[in-house]
Amino acid sequence: MKQMPLVTLTTDFGTADGYVGTMKGVVLSIVPEAQLVDISHSIAPQDVRQAAYVLYTAYRFFPRHTVHLVVVDPGVGSVRRPVALRTPAGMFVGPDNGVFSYMMACEPVEALVELASPRYRLPKVSHTFHGRDIFAPAAAHLAAGVPIAALGPAVHDPITFPSPRLEMAANSATGEILHADHFGNVITSIGLLRWEGENVSLVPTFQAGGSERPVKVRLRADKATVLVADQEIRGVHRTYANVEHGQTLALVGSEGHLEIAVREGNAASKLNLQPGQAVTLQW
Repeated sequence: MKQMPLVTLTTDFGTADGYVGTMKGVVLSIVPEAQLVDISHSIAPQDVRQAAYVLYTAYRFFPRHTVHLVVVDPGVGSVRRPVALRTPAGMFVGPDNGVFSYMMACEPVEALVELASPRYRLPKVSHTFHGRDIFAPAAAHLAAGVPIAALGPAVHDPITFPSPRLEMAANSATGEILHADHFGNVITSIGLLRWEGENVSLVPTFQAGGSERPVKVRLRADKATVLVADQEIRGVHRTYANVEHGQTLALVGSEGHLEIAVREGNAASKLNLQPGQAVTLQW
């Protein structure tokens, strides 16, 4: 059975203006049968790292023929390159500014090209809306079956930023805050965590020297302590309901990363937590 073309969209455009709808119109003009899925249009303006994290949490749950269109592009109109990537988990289209860094840390890149061919752009390219004029057409043509090599020359030096902090010691792991979600739950780089009975296992994902085989450690969840912003949080929980209303807790989040939350509250606001702050899990 023929696969239905599938394109996801992740931007910092919001929904008050017509930018997202315009890009969808471009895609549908080229491949009318495409299915379009919004991952998020609420990325903070120009926050490339947040976009990289949100994409990292979502892409693996889509079919492998999906084209992921990401437009968080503070360098639009500058010398930064527009690119497309092919991986076993799907194809990705967006600016070469590091937005694909976390995904690329997990997936082998089979092909990476600059979007240079005028055949796969709109006839007129503005200086300020490459989402419409370059990225959306490229994503549509890839979804329609155009080979990635036709879009432009190979790129051998993509822009990436360092993996998030994760330093392992004998009885602790120190990472950093990656993201605060809509509820104020704070996700950290300490992962991947998995429940094993009453214990939690940790297999480092972002560990420095990632080419080495990560070492799995096992800890008692009820004996663990999380240190963040001069706060000490005791225990790692399975769910928010394990504590009383308004209580701060640490838990294993849905992506397998250590998460800091307040039951029916906002941990980011209550603890004044920001991306980049250090977090330590002790056991």
